[in-house]
Amino acid sequence: MTALMGFRQASYVLSPSHGSEKEVGDCTEYFCLCTILFIRKRSGRQERSKKLELAQSETMKAGTDVHNSKEEAEEPKARDKRLMSLFGVADLKNEAIGLYNIGQSCCLNSLLQVFLMNIHFTGILRRIMIPRHAAQMKRNVPYQMLLLLEEMQRGKQKAVFPTAFAHCLSAYRVKLFVQHDAAQLFLTLWNVIKMQMGKPELVEELSDLYTICVQEHLACQKCSLETKRNSSMLTLPLPVLDSSSHKLRTLEDCLQHFFHPEELTDHNMCFCEQCGRKTPFLQSMKLVHLPKTLTIHLKRFCFEKSAYIHKLSHYLPFPQDLDFSAVLTEDQCQADDNEKAAWQYELFAVVAHSGSTSYGHYCAYIRSLTERKWYCFNDSEVCQVSWDDVKCTYGHSNLYWAETAYLLIYMKKQLQ
Repeated sequence: MTALMGFRQASYVLSPSHGSEKEVGDCTEYFCLCTILFIRKRSGRQERSKKLELAQSETMKAGTDVHNSKEEAEEPKARDKRLMSLFGVADLKNEAIGLYNIGQSCCLNSLLQVFLMNIHFTGILRRIMIPRHAAQMKRNVPYQMLLLLEEMQRGKQKAVFPTAFAHCLSAYRVKLFVQHDAAQLFLTLWNVIKMQMGKPELVEELSDLYTICVQEHLACQKCSLETKRNSSMLTLPLPVLDSSSHKLRTLEDCLQHFFHPEELTDHNMCFCEQCGRKTPFLQSMKLVHLPKTLTIHLKRFCFEKSAYIHKLSHYLPFPQDLDFSAVLTEDQCQADDNEKAAWQYELFAVVAHSGSTSYGHYCAYIRSLTERKWYCFNDSEVCQVSWDDVKCTYGHSNLYWAETAYLLIYMKKQLQ
């Protein structure tokens, strides 16, 4: 069974422990900031500093019309509180709110924007149990995230400082002033938030919002003994190369390859209790359940034979609409028809990485769930972008500094 502990389990929600962050590079703050400036210079669309005036969303207008008479009797604070519980950061205010880079915090800033722009997540966040003592408040990650959200919605400035939240995270082995891997930091953030949520019903809602369920199959190739087990995952870690190190062409190809059966031979053989020895096995994954918010991790960083981490920047397109029941075969699914009918997704956000494994920069492209417009969150700079701008994150092998999609976040269509 040791073969099960392979690359596919890197994203499993194994426990609510904090874990340790994967640090990519060890450069100084000054060097990283210089690199960020260079990257921004190379990418014109990231340097747009024009302050946006976002139109009030149609959803908010409809809600205002329906409850107009009720709102007239409400106090302004009560009305604002009700609206803030329904809409994301950029959807409530008349302008999008950025986060200042406090020293190599672009990865954290990008992930925070993805969390806080998800109105289904903020709906859970606003019902957390508030710590009683000041010392507990400083160490409580969900509470500090809630304070940051309210500061972003309350202020009129173009950006706010996430300093208090970052210092709160430092108590859970999330180092400050170092570069982080977005996939690993996402896992750490989610586990700490879940551990400190306080209310069991909120923990269940959070899991239902993000957790993937797969069924692992191991079949002995000598006696056909088969074992099955269900596992929970927070992201789908999709390889961008096949088993022969050839580049996969599309996101659908990556999904097919991930769920394709794999032969475990030679040193990867497993011990078969029925045969009484190590034998070749066939390992496969079957999809059981998909969450409301699906996070896909494109494994752009890989180890070469020299143990050097290499970034794969080749072109890999991904769709705005994704139907898993159409991509995967019957043998790759372990779900009923009702479950499969809900596997209709629409792209919600892209966390993109620029640069190399030693130094680089993160930003987030997020589509407003109410306005249905795309925005680029590049630390303190936020601007509206087009789908063509988002497609620039498909990757390009010849553009070393180009942005490359690293995390893809899809939202269930029924949920929207």
